[in-house]
Amino acid sequence: MKVLVVAKAPVAGQVKTRLGARIGAQRAAALAAAALLDTIHACRDAGAQGHLSLSGDLRDAVDGEAISAALEGWAISPQRGDTFAERLVHAHADAGPGPVVQIGMDTPHVTVAALTAVTDGLTDHDAVLGPAADGGWWALARRDPDVVRDVAQVRMSTRNTCTDTRRALERACRTVGIAPTMTDVDTLADAELVAALFPDTRFARAWRGVSTGSTR
Repeated sequence: MKVLVVAKAPVAGQVKTRLGARIGAQRAAALAAAALLDTIHACRDAGAQGHLSLSGDLRDAVDGEAISAALEGWAISPQRGDTFAERLVHAHADAGPGPVVQIGMDTPHVTVAALTAVTDGLTDHDAVLGPAADGGWWALARRDPDVVRDVAQVRMSTRNTCTDTRRALERACRTVGIAPTMTDVDTLADAELVAALFPDTRFARAWRGVSTGSTR
């Protein structure tokens, strides 16, 4: 299994801005760092070959040293493109040929089983989408990077992103499988839900720190 993680360096003021408006930029960055670490370790637990497509510099990030250490052995490439969809296309090209599961840093509760289920879907499909509860998607798996070129014009971060992504792929004669839905952490309500349901994650511990006035 190869996993492509598309993420921002958790720098205060540059990540989780909706959460940051409510809890402060530094605390939001601490939550983002915890989420990214949870994601990386889930990929490692799955035995995945890892590739990080990164926006920003980990040297400026909250817990940047810990994140860099967790990424030992991973390939890392900078994000390229004017829109998020364009950056996804370039990220998949950088990840190379063969089956790849792409996820972000908004699902710190992702599990080995969830990653495996997405990968297994590629046996019968050109691509597999994991819908997010907000209308987006948390995972996009593909057999070959050319598959992702078909989503370059899809608007991301809308309530119709998953549906629009599926339609774009199907218009290009791609077969699309659907994985189980997960919750992306974007809002206070999302954070509270995920932290409550998955209390042993780094993200949940960071969230409890926010609730008590600490980020550690």
